[in-house]
Amino acid sequence: MATVILVRHGRTTANASGLLAGRTPGVSLDDVGRNQADATGKRLAVVPLVGVVSSPLERCRQTAQFILDHQPGTPHAPVDDDLTECDYGQWQGQTLADLAKEDLWKVVQSQPSAVVFPGGESMAAMQARSVAAIRRHDAAFEAEHGPGAVWVAVSHGDIIKSVLADALGMHLDLFQRIDVGPASVSIVRYGPGRPTVHATNTDAGDLSWLAAAASNAAAPHDAPVGGGAGHAAPHAQGA
Repeated sequence: MATVILVRHGRTTANASGLLAGRTPGVSLDDVGRNQADATGKRLAVVPLVGVVSSPLERCRQTAQFILDHQPGTPHAPVDDDLTECDYGQWQGQTLADLAKEDLWKVVQSQPSAVVFPGGESMAAMQARSVAAIRRHDAAFEAEHGPGAVWVAVSHGDIIKSVLADALGMHLDLFQRIDVGPASVSIVRYGPGRPTVHATNTDAGDLSWLAAAASNAAAPHDAPVGGGAGHAAPHAQGA
């Protein structure tokens, strides 16, 4: 059972100004976003990654590079179009304040499975392609590196929310209940019976347990009755 770390890109100039960037080219991380991505890269430095797969959009590739810069090795770093942002069609480039006045906005909030963006993609299609991509890469990394493989997928808010909804067994219509902040870390392990969601939307905390868990990945991963003992405490520096 490989483990995927889902990382949203850091804050962008569009995020800061309230624009729906979508697939607009040239949308980059702002200063805050670069600091966020660097902090996430440092946080992940304790985890030996076998791969860092990124959406092709610039903000994700920039975030992926910060993660790669803090890795002692050279993880495989492909770009996958199936992890790209939702095609928002005519909504792309508009302000969120203006879009909130559209009738479709209410459907996006309450019944996203029924949404097809004008001139763009359906949210159901967005989820289908992104979940398939994550599961495809996960299986490939496990086949090549073994069940202890840990890898990163760098993508977008709605993409990661839809992947998490699938892993949690939630209908897409409930995915707006999930929050995924800029440069946040969420963790999913796909098992033979079901996925296990280990974390969502975290921006702090020790992740060295992932490296330790990788060495025990071949052990059974049934859910412990009562909740189990949790992860071992991180080692103190210098110990």
